[in-house]
Amino acid sequence: MIDALGLLAMGAGLFFMLVAAVGFVRFPDVFCRLHVTAILDTLGAPLVLLGAAIVTGLTLTSAKLVLGILFLFTTSPLVGHLLSVAALESGYRAAGSESADDGDGSA
Repeated sequence: MIDALGLLAMGAGLFFMLVAAVGFVRFPDVFCRLHVTAILDTLGAPLVLLGAAIVTGLTLTSAKLVLGILFLFTTSPLVGHLLSVAALESGYRAAGSESADDGDGSA
């Protein structure tokens, strides 16, 4: 029963990874692609790690896998934000965005 639960979590994680991969290829600009990678970091990889932790049982390996999940949850928002700021500063704009607004509030 425990193995089935672990395999179910890994299967759900792989499903989210597949959806993220398809979205990464199909979305038009860097900002949409960053959104997809956030889904991958938030749902896909942690579910696969959680499933592996469940399958291995209560061991040091499962503790390391849970620490990996916590690492992903703490670093993923920061990395996504830094990548989007870097994209904006290097001149990328969202698809369909034609305004020359720099985001500083001035008209």
